[in-house]
Amino acid sequence: MRSRARLFAGAMRLFLRWCRLCPRRSRSKLLKRPRELWSYGRLILRSLYFNSLTNSDVIMDSLFEPVYWLVDHLTRWFGVVFVFLVVVLTSSVLLIIYLSLLPLALTTYSLPWIVWHIVYGHWNLVMIVFHYYKATRTSPGYPPQIKHDIPSVSVCKKCITPKPARTHHCSICNRCILKMDHHCPWLNNCVGHFNHRYFFSFCLFMTMGCVYCSISCRNMFFDAYSAIERMKSLDSERHGVPVTEVGLIFSILPLGFVSGQTYYQTPPPPFTFRERMFHKSIIYLWVLTSSVALALGGLTLWHAVLISRGETSIERHINRKEARRLEKRHKVFRNPFNYGRMNNWKLFFGVEKKSHWLTRVLLPSGHSPYGDGLTWDYAPYRNSLVSI
Repeated sequence: MRSRARLFAGAMRLFLRWCRLCPRRSRSKLLKRPRELWSYGRLILRSLYFNSLTNSDVIMDSLFEPVYWLVDHLTRWFGVVFVFLVVVLTSSVLLIIYLSLLPLALTTYSLPWIVWHIVYGHWNLVMIVFHYYKATRTSPGYPPQIKHDIPSVSVCKKCITPKPARTHHCSICNRCILKMDHHCPWLNNCVGHFNHRYFFSFCLFMTMGCVYCSISCRNMFFDAYSAIERMKSLDSERHGVPVTEVGLIFSILPLGFVSGQTYYQTPPPPFTFRERMFHKSIIYLWVLTSSVALALGGLTLWHAVLISRGETSIERHINRKEARRLEKRHKVFRNPFNYGRMNNWKLFFGVEKKSHWLTRVLLPSGHSPYGDGLTWDYAPYRNSLVSI
């Protein structure tokens, strides 16, 4: 025990001598890094609530920033895949119509119905292809990067440049967009000031085309579905599945094993490969067009409501928050970009005279939208903004 105590005392004396001989600078260097990390961690923690404007939404956005980064980058790459899907699915529908439905219509329909289907169908197709191409290829509009005299309402925190009214930053495109509505992965492009009309027109005419195909092929769909069910029943009988109730044991035995059991008297009429593919194509066409008509029709209706109010998708959320804030102060919020329902539609489509409803709305037109997207007319109570 005494030897152990002496060893321990000797070790302590050596440690104290080392501490005395060790310079203070080396010890301070060892402790400097942990102190820096601790100070940096405290700074990050305090940055979540550094002023009175910070709330739970800001904290949640900060915590979910890695998730937002992942979604932004995935959406950027998936945009090419979504455009490819639009082209492939639309082409498959056109292939079925031209190879199966059009020859059938030419031989069975009357002349007025043939003319109607050919004229309306091709007009709708031209409008869909034109507006989709323009929506994907047209730039949504970007604010100038150089110094300018255009009035701005704020400064973008990511671009560090002034933002004009109705301009918002797109994290996927990584730049500010004039009158940004949203980033559409099906276009692989942002929807902004210069291509908003193309996007809405594409949604509208695509919905009209899907509704047209769904209604026109409704009776053919039921006939094709019944034919497919008959094919399945005949195939099951041909492979030895009985059509009468003979019990579980006898049902798994091959045809003719049980004496006195007759499964069919005459052989079923064979269905050719072309007939099978025709019926399956009709079912595929009707299911696809009906599903797209419901989904895209709801989206088109929502954007029509926003256009009637003079809002974009982003402005809808901002205006709702502002209206709630002013309501607590017993004030009423008025959208400064709402020029009236009819004037909003005229501005959106660029209608300046009556003939433009035909040449710019019902026919393909590449005219520019009203204004440059940098400045806006703050006169929401004028009776007639666009003369007609």
